[in-house]
Formats: sequence, structure tokens, C-alpha cells
Amino acid sequence: MKKKFSGVVVPMITPVNADLTIDLVATGTIVNYLTTHGTAPFILGTTGESASVSRIEKKKLIEATVKAVAGKSIVYAGISGNAIMDSIEDARHYHDLGADVFVATMTSYYPVDADQMLRYFIMLADNLQAPLIIYNIPATTHLSIPLDVVQRLSEHPNIVGFKDSERSAERLEMSVSLWKDRADFSFLTGWAAQSMRALQLGADGIIPSTGNLAPELYQTLLNSVADQDYLTAENAQGKADRISEVYQKDRTLSHSLPALKAMMSAYGLCQSCVLPPMFPLTVDEEKSIRNFTLSQFGDLKQINSIN
Repeated sequence: MKKKFSGVVVPMITPVNADLTIDLVATGTIVNYLTTHGTAPFILGTTGESASVSRIEKKKLIEATVKAVAGKSIVYAGISGNAIMDSIEDARHYHDLGADVFVATMTSYYPVDADQMLRYFIMLADNLQAPLIIYNIPATTHLSIPLDVVQRLSEHPNIVGFKDSERSAERLEMSVSLWKDRADFSFLTGWAAQSMRALQLGADGIIPSTGNLAPELYQTLLNSVADQDYLTAENAQGKADRISEVYQKDRTLSHSLPALKAMMSAYGLCQSCVLPPMFPLTVDEEKSIRNFTLSQFGDLKQINSIN
């Protein structure tokens, strides 16, 4: 069953200049790169450093992304935050600018229980002009949204999906079994290393940060699973894992994102600038990762190939 919110959704990096403003040229470059290969951008998520982008710059990013997409794909926009009225107000502006669907995590300051999570997302969804996808990422919120809470929220008319980045095989299998047959509700995994497994189980989509570098590779993975060509899918997953390892291995999230941008800068997709509290790699580190990336994976055509 093909659902509206499905396929390869790339949690897009937020390209910035040295003065910490949005790099509008790079935004267009990346969006065109993603949509040309059949993937959709998810902006202002974790990979997009959303917690560090000012509200003024967020609007600029939304506007530039929508303009570059030009109707070629769905635009997913993050509205996560600790002040619900800010999230609601931001969503109103983003909707006016052309965002199609919103994505929100649970708040990340107070420890809350399941009932508070339920009431929070209901209040948020009730006040949005476009659909909402719930986003679970304990690595940043330090909270795990129980699946029974998500199941109850899935009955809300304005809640259309669930993105889960929690690394639990049991939870992944349970999520797919709960929603794969629901035409009105999508399940997308943010656990990129399990993309193939999730799709085999029946997940509706995948949201891999390495898609910023190799969107076509993930599209190949998706299509191969759909065609039951599991050898090709396995090769695509293996290649994606090798690319991911370059910027993720032995690095925390706040160090892996600068490394990802350094890799992307090797291909002219963006500058290596990041937003505080993150900082760019050292000159030597950046040179090393750029050279390694190009020597191991070649040009953009080659990095997207399973060979």
C-alpha cells in the first residue's frame, strides 16, 4: 500500500555561512540534489541542527526549501521545541510559506509521563493547519514515547505518522505490525542501519541522515526491497553503512554532524560551517575526512552507486 507520507525522506542538514546565517545558495543545491533522486527533504530536524537555528533563520530556510522543491516533493518541516505556543506559531508561518507536514519530538527539559505526552501531542495537533508526524528520539529528548501512546495518538485526525529513531529491534517490529495496514497512518524509521530490515517488515519509509550524501543509494535500497531484490538491497545497505561510518564512528552526535558537513563540502554541496554549541572540525581533520571520502567513494555518481 503506497501511502502519502512514505519513501526516502532525507533529514536535511542546515547549510550555514561563517556568520551563522542560512546559506541560501547551498539550500537550493542540496534540495535539488535530493529531489532529483526522488527523495523528499525533512528540514529542521536533528540532523538539521534545529535546536540551534534562530526563528528568523528558520523561516528563511523554509522559504528557500519550498522555492527549490517547486512542488516536486513533500516538504517536511520540524517544529520541535520546549514552548508549545512557539511551535504552534512557527507552524503557522511555515504553513503559510508552503510546508506540507510538520514533525515534532516530545519536549526535552522536564521528565514527563505517558499521559502528559499524550495530552501534549493532542494539543499540538489540534492547533496545526497541516498534519503532524510524531518523532521519537531518546538520544536528544531523553524520553521514549511509549508505543501505546503513539497508537492512541494515531486515531487523531491530524496526526498522520510516526518517525522512530530509537534503536530497538523489538520496538521496530512492533511498530510495523501496528501500522503497516493503516492507510491513514505511516511508520518511518530513523534507524538508518536497519533501513533494509524495516522496509522488509513493511515500514512505509526511511529517514537516513546519510541520504544527504547518497540519496540515490537509499532510493535503490527502497526500490530493491519493493522488487524483492534483496541482494541489491543488501549491497545498498552495506554501502550506506560504510559511508555512515566515516562521520559517525567513535563520534557523538555533536561531533558527527560537523563531520557529515565536512564530507558534503568535499562535493561542493555546502560549507562545513555548523551552529554553536557545535563547531567545525579542525583544518587537518576536515582535510583528512574530505580526502578520505573522495578516495573511497569517488564523485557523486559513484557514491550513489552500490559498487
